[in-house]
Amino acid sequence: MLLTAIIIYLALTILIGAWASKFVKGSNDFVLAGRSLPLFLSASALFATWFGSETIFGASSVYLEEGLQGVIEDPFGGALCLVLFGMFYLRPMYRMGVLTIGDVFKKIYGKQVEFLSTVFMVPVFFGYVAAQLVALSLILGTVTGLSMAEGIFLSAGIVVIYTFLGGMWAISITDFIQTLLIVFGLVVVAVVVGKEAGGVGVILDSAPTESFQFFPGPGLNSWINYFGAWVILGLGSIPSQDIYQRVMSSKSEKVAVQSTYLAGGFYLTFGLLPLFIALGAKALYPELYLENKQMLLPSMVLAHGGLPVQIIFFGALISAIMSTASSGVLAPAALISENLMKPFFKEKLKDRHLLWILRINVLVVAVVSVMMALQDSNIYELVSGASILLLVSLFIPLTTGLYWDKSSKAGAVLSMVTGMLVYLVVDKLEPEISSHLYGLLASALAMFAGSLLFPNKPQTTYALS
Repeated sequence: MLLTAIIIYLALTILIGAWASKFVKGSNDFVLAGRSLPLFLSASALFATWFGSETIFGASSVYLEEGLQGVIEDPFGGALCLVLFGMFYLRPMYRMGVLTIGDVFKKIYGKQVEFLSTVFMVPVFFGYVAAQLVALSLILGTVTGLSMAEGIFLSAGIVVIYTFLGGMWAISITDFIQTLLIVFGLVVVAVVVGKEAGGVGVILDSAPTESFQFFPGPGLNSWINYFGAWVILGLGSIPSQDIYQRVMSSKSEKVAVQSTYLAGGFYLTFGLLPLFIALGAKALYPELYLENKQMLLPSMVLAHGGLPVQIIFFGALISAIMSTASSGVLAPAALISENLMKPFFKEKLKDRHLLWILRINVLVVAVVSVMMALQDSNIYELVSGASILLLVSLFIPLTTGLYWDKSSKAGAVLSMVTGMLVYLVVDKLEPEISSHLYGLLASALAMFAGSLLFPNKPQTTYALS
């Protein structure tokens, strides 16, 4: 019965993608849903940005080992990113009226920086999507007995079909439905676990003291690394096509801003539920925790939950992961099509042809992500690694380009390259302070040095104009 319910849900998702395709008339509809989403669709799409495998599987298992300090990156950093994006980045970029964040770099710095930023950005999403495919495969394997590889191929096929057909329209509509399922499913399971354990107080009392330690211990390095955890998603996901395409799909600037704040609040609130459920599951079923930490929650529900709870929980899980995976596939497909391929046609490419290029690149991104998923099955590491690469290369050039009138093309290039190289080199040395902070600092210093040594002609500061 559980398998039947999952099959029906997946079939409905594909049908929604097919139905949403009727709204897709051109590339703007496919990538940004025609900039016409109302608040409830926009906020639910943003809430679903990262609320996938890393929050439900990854963060919950890390929390059980390291407490709140282990999950500062997600959900706390994710909520911070949404709020900061709405406060400081959304308005100037929304007014540019462009299709991708690569186009934003083009507006600020020119075509060369557009190309370089896109080259830096696209590979990031492969690991991100791979993490979602691994998580979907784990769920399908738990329910059906499929192997990891079989589950990855099946998951990729389902995500690709409805993304290929409906683009951002399909993603936004399914995100709204999936958000309702996620919230309802997690609340139901949290209530069930709480009752079985004897109440919320019993679960909290059974947890180690360090489970609730939000701030680091004494010592400068501890506080620096604590800051480093906040900025991985908090700042690193700001220069990302994934969040950009969701925000810019809103029907107005006001709706876009409101949706970021609503989504940030929802993300933090409901992002804590998997942590509570995991805490209760560990106390109730320690043997499952020892067997597989990442699969603790689904294993608990499958072994000890009734059929209604199983359907609700697995429906919520699949919803969360499919939502994240679909937009993760669309984001690099849009960047490749708009910022890498379209310039070669020198304005001769018709929009209907660009639309087909977008769809073909959805398939290409899925293939590469499947290959990565088959190589690495650690969900939390796949996702955090993706955000770090954006943090050390693109965050500083984007921020200074919007707010500092002396930022130059040379400074942006030096910032991207230097930040990435320093991070990669330092990371091999395994320093006491998080290696991405060295990369972020190097990116900032290179930006200021390059802009002062090789200035552009005076330019607009988009955030202040």
